[in-house]
Amino acid sequence: MEPLVAPGPPLPPDQLARYSRHVILPGVGVEGQRRLANARVLVVGAGGLGSPALLYLAAAGVGTIGVVDADDVEESNLQRQVIHGQADLGRPKTESAADRIAQVNPHVTVRTHRVHLDASNALAILGDYDLVLDGTDNFPTRYLVNDACALLGLPEVWGSIFRFDGQVSVFWAGHGPTYRDLFPAPPPPGAVPSCAEGGVFGVLPATIGSVMATEAVKLICGLGEPLVGRLLVFDALSTNWREIRVRRDPAAPAITELVDYEAFCGMPAREGGAQAAGDPGEIDVHALRDLLDARARGDADFTLVDVREGYEREIVVIPGAVHVPLGELEAAVDGGTLPAGLGTGRVVLHCKSGGRSARALAMLRGAGHRDAAHVAGGVLAWVREIDPSGRTY
Repeated sequence: MEPLVAPGPPLPPDQLARYSRHVILPGVGVEGQRRLANARVLVVGAGGLGSPALLYLAAAGVGTIGVVDADDVEESNLQRQVIHGQADLGRPKTESAADRIAQVNPHVTVRTHRVHLDASNALAILGDYDLVLDGTDNFPTRYLVNDACALLGLPEVWGSIFRFDGQVSVFWAGHGPTYRDLFPAPPPPGAVPSCAEGGVFGVLPATIGSVMATEAVKLICGLGEPLVGRLLVFDALSTNWREIRVRRDPAAPAITELVDYEAFCGMPAREGGAQAAGDPGEIDVHALRDLLDARARGDADFTLVDVREGYEREIVVIPGAVHVPLGELEAAVDGGTLPAGLGTGRVVLHCKSGGRSARALAMLRGAGHRDAAHVAGGVLAWVREIDPSGRTY
């Protein structure tokens, strides 16, 4: 493919010395380095995948790097998110990442976007860049980034990790398939655990994130064969790479606008949103605390159900919850029954961060148990907002 970015101004002698190993490379040279210096790359997510990608993009001399992330650095991040350190705990990830990038390469301009990317701001933010790297771990944002890139005509380098496996590809509407050609529809809520719920091999993001950075540099400079129309799948346990061809679906509807991606991915409506009257399908941890207090006084009757695995409950619990793992609940519902302990009254479900409880809610509703809700943010939100003495993981 042709280079994505035009060459910028001539580089001063100190930068030519810094990038000398690039400058002597066939296909890169001084002109390629000037393209990198003139490039504007947005990385969505300063987490496991964003960390190595940001570090290598900065070291390579990408002139402008944007970072989108609304989260703060937590201790559980440090096992794999190598752009952050112990001293960054509690800081916004965007600020921590910007400081580390400045240490790696002071010639890079960093733009921070400490926002939740959504349909109202995605086009304005992404529209200022030449290329987007998506290292997020949730389906609404993945579809949002894909659709925004398609509307803007931007290439998207996409990566995904889970436990010991990783995937990486390049999506580019008009040049090849998009994320929607690979995944036309999202899975049911909670069907695919996040890294926070299922775990991730700490060194795996380095492998996938560095490939993402490689693809970005190739696109900018017009080097080699980018992963357009190809999906790489990596198994860390066997150290095995597989390549899967991905083709455009000619029958797929055109992407013409951004939509409500939470609704598209089947997330329960939040309180105050589009819900039936008297049907709070999702409650927050403050409402749960009030319900638990009312139950203790004898003013409320409901069953709080923890759908996590047993080993998770050894780390932290919400007092007063009964334990029904999601798999056990699913098996019971498939068999036409409800697990013992759920009863016939109101049920409030929770998990670690809300994904599995949303799936459990959908199962109960489908089985006819209408008086059910789930807790947004799960036990992590409980510790963060209600009981800071609890442990997170």
